[in-house]
Amino acid sequence: MNGATTSGELRAHNRVRLLRAVHDCGATRTRSQLTRELGLARGTASVLVAGLAEDGLLHEEPAPGHTRGRPTQVPGPHPRGPVALAVDVREDAWELAACELGGRVTVLDVRPHDGTPEGTLGPLGEAIAGHGRRLGARVAGVGVALAGPIRHGGLVDIAHLGWRSVDVPALLGSLGTPLVVGNDTALAALAEARRGRLRGVRVGVHLHVDFDLGGVLVLDGHAVAGASGAGAEFGHMRIGGSERRCPCGAIGCWGMDVGANALLRHVGLAYGGGRGRQQAEQVLATSEEAVLAAARALGRGVAALVNAHDPEVVTLSGHGVELRERAGEALLAACEPGLMAIRRDCPPRIEASALGWRGSLLGAMESVFDGLLTPEGLEAWRKNHPDQARDTPDRQSVTHSTLDGESAP
Repeated sequence: MNGATTSGELRAHNRVRLLRAVHDCGATRTRSQLTRELGLARGTASVLVAGLAEDGLLHEEPAPGHTRGRPTQVPGPHPRGPVALAVDVREDAWELAACELGGRVTVLDVRPHDGTPEGTLGPLGEAIAGHGRRLGARVAGVGVALAGPIRHGGLVDIAHLGWRSVDVPALLGSLGTPLVVGNDTALAALAEARRGRLRGVRVGVHLHVDFDLGGVLVLDGHAVAGASGAGAEFGHMRIGGSERRCPCGAIGCWGMDVGANALLRHVGLAYGGGRGRQQAEQVLATSEEAVLAAARALGRGVAALVNAHDPEVVTLSGHGVELRERAGEALLAACEPGLMAIRRDCPPRIEASALGWRGSLLGAMESVFDGLLTPEGLEAWRKNHPDQARDTPDRQSVTHSTLDGESAP
């Protein structure tokens, strides 16, 4: 039940449903397909699309390859419609992108940083503000993914960089638009649930491997955030019997044995502080011993999570994809003995992410559009853009986007 009790509320509900369907399918389905999938009358769908076009939210284009008869229309993002600014802040660099309804990503800026809160977030805030001024009222919000637990909406701890209770909104400065700050693994899991291997999965586990390892339980498409918002920290469970102290303060964290830092340590190279990405990638490519050790450690932890949560699917992103590709048999061989007997009869699938390294960035985008794609969000957009799209843009204005940067799938 949608809770709508008046014709106006029902219309607002259906506007959200239609925009959400366009966004989730990547703006690939025709109006006829969307009408059938949403159970709408054709006349209702036509009125909804016309209203959303007038509000500068949708624009229709003929379906690719259509040659005969009345052209089949595909609803997609309006060329002057809402844009989510999405950021993936890794331990050594950040990436800033503009994302349109439907999920098209245009990379605007990629920069290394010095690992300090001020040296990382200060220049990032300036870059966001600069692109925000250029894009103007199109910016629906900013989503930022960070490689550490997030508390109280914006305080981040990144153990390997020595960040403790860093106030992310304060260091980014005044952006003049809604800001969502999230953990990179939780946001990667959100993207995987919307656009990847966890789509339609009721219970899943997502593991993201970068310098360290993060993991989160995914229920009905949502990452479990925890009481304070600082979930997605499976990497800090004590698995494997190690006595090494993790920079987080705990002893024997699973993530100490999986990820770029573990690979570097295994071959005797310096690690920590968000440095050594290229060297770690070289180790992945050349050291079978280091890769096998990391894959086995990953498999042992996966077994514990499967026993605890009974997921349908376990997905791996970041270096987890490479570990599965290069040492999948070792990963599974390490996982199997740790499974309860009842789990061995029908173990969950362990799959590589469909989104690669882009999951955290796409999750940051989704966090912004989740705020827009509500009746309240669309009404606020309409009120703030009263003259947004009274004219119908021609094909040239759609093809030549006003976004700058390198487009990415």
